[in-house]
Amino acid sequence: MKLKVINEAFSVCKIEDINKVNFEDSFCFVGKTDEELSLVCATKFAPSETIEREDGWRGFRIEGVLDFSLIGILSKLSTILAEEQIGIFAISTFNTDYLLTKEENFEKALKALEARGYEVVR
Repeated sequence: MKLKVINEAFSVCKIEDINKVNFEDSFCFVGKTDEELSLVCATKFAPSETIEREDGWRGFRIEGVLDFSLIGILSKLSTILAEEQIGIFAISTFNTDYLLTKEENFEKALKALEARGYEVVR
């Protein structure tokens, strides 16, 4: 399985106003529940006004389109990283999954996944 590195620094934000989101950003993930409005975006496009914000994330995606019948892909990746004491922030889209780790753990995460047979495309 191929994992594609995204050459971008990310921020994870809790926001009040969806109108502050820059949808021109190539990677922009918005999640809304009855409790919050969350945004994951390139740090350079993060709104200046947030309720909470955490910078310093890096990410990669699983290459290709994943069929909904596939089971355990995200679980296997997260288990490998958990064994290395690396926390993740996972995002799923219709096509695939994205994993973010803190910048200081990113290279360690990629090396751990490569050691377990994943191909990392930079």
